[in-house]
Amino acid sequence: QVQLVEAGGGLVQAGGSLRLSCAASGRTFSRLTMAWFRQASGKEREFVAVISWSGGSTYYADSVKGRFTISRDNAKNTVYLQMNSLKPEDTAVYYCAAVERSVLSAQEQYYDYWGQGTQVTVSS
Repeated sequence: QVQLVEAGGGLVQAGGSLRLSCAASGRTFSRLTMAWFRQASGKEREFVAVISWSGGSTYYADSVKGRFTISRDNAKNTVYLQMNSLKPEDTAVYYCAAVERSVLSAQEQYYDYWGQGTQVTVSS
């Protein structure tokens, strides 16, 4: 089992920045592909970003490319999502997800472990 705990959500004005973190425990972190998803009220959960075991490969949804950066610190068992130039449409609950496989995927069915989510609200 893998336990994931997100932190860093909050209320920010449009154009501002937030950094989310997700601490993992229970498995070898350096063998977990880590991803961020989000779910806005009344909408389905959608992919945001994913990072490989080593951090050398990343992939982003078009809606966040150039504004968000996913990174990881394997020594701290933590993955981050730096969010810049935030827009009201970024408002959602953000979820951290993990899987013990090496392929990077944007499909939520691929991931076996999920955090509880953290709310991000961007005001206009």
